[in-house]
Amino acid sequence: MDLLSCNIIEKDCNNDILWAWTYPSIRDIQKTLILRKCSFDLAHPFLYGRYRNEWFYISCTEVFESDCLRGVKQFALVVWSRDFNPEKYETLCRILSKTYCKTGNPAMLLKLFLSVITRGACTTEENGTYFTKDFERSSIQNNATMIRDLIKLFGLQTIVIYTALLLKKRLVVYHHSLPHLLKWVHTFPALMAHRPEAELLHPWLDLCPDEVDQLVSSQSYIVGCSDSRILSRVDLFDVLVNLPAQEITIAPHAKESLSMTKAHKEIALFLVQLAEREDLAESQIVSEVADKTQELLAHIRSLTAGESSGDKKTVTVESIRLKKFSPAVENFLLQLALAENILA
Repeated sequence: MDLLSCNIIEKDCNNDILWAWTYPSIRDIQKTLILRKCSFDLAHPFLYGRYRNEWFYISCTEVFESDCLRGVKQFALVVWSRDFNPEKYETLCRILSKTYCKTGNPAMLLKLFLSVITRGACTTEENGTYFTKDFERSSIQNNATMIRDLIKLFGLQTIVIYTALLLKKRLVVYHHSLPHLLKWVHTFPALMAHRPEAELLHPWLDLCPDEVDQLVSSQSYIVGCSDSRILSRVDLFDVLVNLPAQEITIAPHAKESLSMTKAHKEIALFLVQLAEREDLAESQIVSEVADKTQELLAHIRSLTAGESSGDKKTVTVESIRLKKFSPAVENFLLQLALAENILA
């Protein structure tokens, strides 16, 4: 089961914060993280992020006089899970939060929480029913992405984003508005639909030592950050996507590894033309991009020259160099083989 824990944090009428309830447990470092992240901003009631290999989902709710929570002005319900699926956990958080408002009893929350863990579902008389199976498909399949809008925003420059993701570079996405950031950063993994959606995604980074330390040892990631100081942290990115400014910056140390070739220009044009096709739904655009990526991968696998490692064909530096490609193309293919873990 993916669910790990559930927490309630209350803000009373004096604006004091109380960690009110946890099941089954939470580490101190997680508690510190959530208290930092939880702003009780009702204009943006649902937020999410990642800490190491666990995901947290924060749902903030206003308490009214008709609710059974005397002395409480707001509360945040936090769900921790092993899987990334914002739509799934926003629905679950909404049902749990409504139940807590109406009952004021954590035991009722625990009953529903355990029901989801054991049966994959929970039912309430007033607040609806939740079924885990309704969210088995990924968010890419659920059309929760904005690939068309991303391509229209950056035009031919989208190829820099595509290449950085393809080669598993360190990509940072900036927006000063956290809700807008989460809305956009969710989209980036969809450009690489052949890989696990949340494999490299860290949607909400604060520039605090405990969060930055997670990244320092990583060679590849997709990070979202709403702190403008990230714009000058060249040590943390190979490519920076500044959404409000509609600018893409390649760090000086990464320019050689992201040199563009004729193939890149062709893909760039393909992406722009794809975004202009109003007859295509978002899911179809994702599929078309995936097909184009598979063409690239099929090409590099054709360079295996018969070598194999177990059931997987591998590419060697020699097999690529034998083809007499230009230095830029050779460099790109070697990096791609490394990113796809087929370089022997």
